[in-house]
Amino acid sequence: MTPARTSITPPQDDPVKSPAPRALNRSLLRRVVRNTLVRIGVGALLAVMALGLCAPWLGTVDPNTGDFMNINVVPGTSGEFTLFSGESVPHIYWMGSDSIGRDIYSRLLYGTRVSLAIGAQVAIVAVLAGTLIGILSGYFRQLDGPLMRLMDAVMAIPGILMAVALVSFWRGGMATVVFSIAITEIPRVARLVRSVVLSVRDEAYVEAARTLDTPTHKILWFHILPNAIAPLIVQATFICAAAILVEATLSFLGIGLPADVPTWGSVMAGGRVQFTERPDVVLFPGLFLAVTVLAINLLGDGLRDTLDPKFNKRAGP
Repeated sequence: MTPARTSITPPQDDPVKSPAPRALNRSLLRRVVRNTLVRIGVGALLAVMALGLCAPWLGTVDPNTGDFMNINVVPGTSGEFTLFSGESVPHIYWMGSDSIGRDIYSRLLYGTRVSLAIGAQVAIVAVLAGTLIGILSGYFRQLDGPLMRLMDAVMAIPGILMAVALVSFWRGGMATVVFSIAITEIPRVARLVRSVVLSVRDEAYVEAARTLDTPTHKILWFHILPNAIAPLIVQATFICAAAILVEATLSFLGIGLPADVPTWGSVMAGGRVQFTERPDVVLFPGLFLAVTVLAINLLGDGLRDTLDPKFNKRAGP
């Protein structure tokens, strides 16, 4: 009598330890790196960041020091720069000087630091606050109405007008400018996160977590929030670009950062009076501003094309 053969089923891979998520993350990272818009945006943004980080070495003189012997010097002029100590040093005005003799080239390099710092801080504050409001509004039905009506009220006021009003009222430093710009971006982030939460709140895996008496904060952190990471990254890039533009506008109007802080907007504001004779005073900071905002927007578009499933389906395998 031949003994019956016992079929041994091979052990199934543990879904928790399955390498599929890692492979998926590597595939997503490869798509991000291969995206042309991401490459161009990251390259241009890194170049601008390098200029800001190396401002103490690339800048020729102190950005707030003016030489009254070299007022309204045209770009490329060689001469001597008189320091506060009275000592004169050889100097080349690569981008000319303003109406009080300050070197525009040095002011733009140091202004790069300020603009990028404000853009990054506004994006962080808006994303954190908007994510918290969006999760609370989308997951807890009793909070949805009050929170969304508050966000609608904030969105009803034009962002630039609210920023101007808040900065004019507080008249503070960088913290005031960051808060005044961020508060206008929070409702957009909140509505984005709320829509994501509403779409996954009643999914099977979320219901299963509730059935197992999983704490609410763990459900929100581990099951719902990861679905909003990709759109939040894309939204953060656009918020950063918008914040840099708004800060330049505030500085151009003379109600932004203090006068002793070099910014692109303040440089343009100093050259608007003599624009017909010296358009370069407005042109150079405008180029810095345009390249930076364009680089961030290209990065955001590339990330959206890569991370958004709708764009992935449209692009094909």
